[in-house]
Amino acid sequence: MKKFWNVTLITLCALLLLLLVGPFLVPVPSLTDTQSAQSLADPDSRFVEINGISVHYKLQGTGDPVFILLHGFGASTFSWREVIAPLSETGTVIAYDRPAFGLTERPLSWEGDNPYTQESNLSLLLALMDELGIQKAVLVGNSAGGTLATAFTLAYPERVLALIEVDAAVYQTIPDSSLLYWLLNTPQMDHIGPLIARRLGSDTGEDFLNGAWHDPSKITAEIEAGYKKPLLAEGWDEALWKFTQAARAPDFTEQLDQIAVPTLVISGDDDQIVPVENSRQLAEAIPGARLAVIGNCGHLPQEECPKVFLEKVFDFLDFVMEENDV
Repeated sequence: MKKFWNVTLITLCALLLLLLVGPFLVPVPSLTDTQSAQSLADPDSRFVEINGISVHYKLQGTGDPVFILLHGFGASTFSWREVIAPLSETGTVIAYDRPAFGLTERPLSWEGDNPYTQESNLSLLLALMDELGIQKAVLVGNSAGGTLATAFTLAYPERVLALIEVDAAVYQTIPDSSLLYWLLNTPQMDHIGPLIARRLGSDTGEDFLNGAWHDPSKITAEIEAGYKKPLLAEGWDEALWKFTQAARAPDFTEQLDQIAVPTLVISGDDDQIVPVENSRQLAEAIPGARLAVIGNCGHLPQEECPKVFLEKVFDFLDFVMEENDV
């Protein structure tokens, strides 16, 4: 029996040592084919410093209303390419990249608040509106961008003219787990984190798009390239890991009945990422919210079904303008 316990103790110690030291033995070579964000910019790209971060954005149109488009996880301003110009015919349209995505600066160290937290994203959006002289905006959020749009509406309702939730991941936030947060921020996980991020980043390519579209045959080589382009930006893997470590968003689903601005909830009927039932639940939870389900469409209706998407948005916009006597 004594021998058994000795062997067991030695085995447990060996496993503990492996867990503590093993990750540091995994090589994490630096990426060598990355470029600066400015070198990857499009002709219509703009950059502005907000809260010490160079934020990449695009702007079309003039006047009111002002639309602010918020992309989802693994996306960027590129995901709004089909609808920016049509929306700009009715007002001003702004789409920007959140930290860790697109061509916005990816700080790997900082003083003060972590730029990848939800709180910092709320602060950045507010500061961006102030910088661009926007008092009120129609927030249009897709997937995780819908979560941010909802949180902002709850925090700063006086700055929101209307809310458009597009397959919003409001009911799919990461649990606020202290154990998970601690694990993600251990030195061992921090060492191998960029490797995990590279795997996550690769999933934003073909596999992600195939799952996000009702009809993947519509996905062209140009669309695939547009999603992969931000993976050429310097430090994208380390920043994506920093974002993953900070993904600790509070659950505000019990506060949805406090939203008083006009709200439209849009969902593709074949969303494999945020089930349409979640969007129905969201529309029921927000007082007076309208629900529009687009047939034969997936998680990205603004890309896969832009014509019908715009019809739903413009119908809703007419209602908002009447309500505000504009």
